[in-house]
Amino acid sequence: MSFPWARELGALLLVALASLFLAIFIGHVPWVLMGGLFVYAFTGRYQLNRLREWIIMHPAGAPPDLPGAPGEIANEVYRRERELERRRDRMADVLQQFQRVSAAVPDAMVVLFQEGHIQWLNPAAERLLGLRSPRDHGVRVVNLIRNPDFQEYVARGDFSQALTLPSPIAGERQLSAQIIPFGDSLRLLICRDVTHFAKLEEVRRQFVANVSHELRTPVTVLLGFLEALNDPGTSCGDEWQPQFELMYEQAQRMQRLIDDLLVLSKLETSPPTSPEEPVKVPDLLWSLKRLGETLAGAEGPEIAIEADASLALLGNAEELQSAFSNLLSNAVRHTPAAGTIRLWWRADEEGVKLSVADTGEGIGPQHLGHLTERFYRVDTARSRAGGGTGLGLSIVKHILQRHQARLAIESRLGKGSTFTCIFPESRMVRLS
Repeated sequence: MSFPWARELGALLLVALASLFLAIFIGHVPWVLMGGLFVYAFTGRYQLNRLREWIIMHPAGAPPDLPGAPGEIANEVYRRERELERRRDRMADVLQQFQRVSAAVPDAMVVLFQEGHIQWLNPAAERLLGLRSPRDHGVRVVNLIRNPDFQEYVARGDFSQALTLPSPIAGERQLSAQIIPFGDSLRLLICRDVTHFAKLEEVRRQFVANVSHELRTPVTVLLGFLEALNDPGTSCGDEWQPQFELMYEQAQRMQRLIDDLLVLSKLETSPPTSPEEPVKVPDLLWSLKRLGETLAGAEGPEIAIEADASLALLGNAEELQSAFSNLLSNAVRHTPAAGTIRLWWRADEEGVKLSVADTGEGIGPQHLGHLTERFYRVDTARSRAGGGTGLGLSIVKHILQRHQARLAIESRLGKGSTFTCIFPESRMVRLS
């Protein structure tokens, strides 16, 4: 039995004993005992009424001076109310601090429910997206940001990458938008003004395109003269022949580099071609196989094809051929003569896939995330000796992005590598 109830029981026994003692002197024991118990019950009821009125009217104020259990209850209620008040004050301070921080952040932040309805937004969201608080609370964000790419981004539900889109209220501004799920059913939309970076990127693209274009003519002229000088029938001495061969080789490498830079610039600056056509990928793979066998030579690795002949791909045939040939040429360069290269074309639950698997030396896991970066090489000396420019996988990545596809890379050192182009099911075409 807890101590307060023991004390109450003691008080009840004390009242009973006092009533019994009084009844001995005046008689009428039952009536006196009943009177004592009535006084005890009335007093307890009165104290409970005072406790009830205090709790209903002003529990934050000082508790009434009550004896026994009601007094202890009042003190405990008062203590908890004061603790709750302190917590409310701390939460109000935190909320106020958060509001000041969110107001100072230059990025737009919008809290969304799972269905995409706006719950909260910061002042930057008003400046960058044209949203208004509290007017737009409860409205679906896709009804206010009507950019088709953004609406597709929200509907797709894949928020692993950021999306670049123009500001809804200032078209000259470029925004980088990304949705981050958090909690049980909430999402945070973050939009950052990347106009400055977009302009710098455009300047870089134009510079690379212009320089590459301007270099193409002089390099072509140099190649012509070097090819003539490299001819054994010329009057140049034999002692100069190795130098001319090296100059010719490096000029060819420069020409390949310029050609790849021009391809990248075209992919980055031009919109996807329309209309697109069904591409018979199996026919394309057989053509690439002959090209790969020519590149590998008679002593090169075996190239095998497994393709679903009834499966075509909606896209740009020229761009797809460029992407697939880059993957195949990489495999040929890094696969020994006794190795095997396999080309798969199939469909599964993820979409439609083109895989290029080799039995070459493989790639370390620390390199896999960087392979599609420009000029990134796992082995610089070997890549240059093999004629690579370091831009092939960058070209592949851009072509796949123009087809809403992605590149998956699996590799094990000493076992080989597999590069898989994964296209959405919407691009799959079944041939009759």
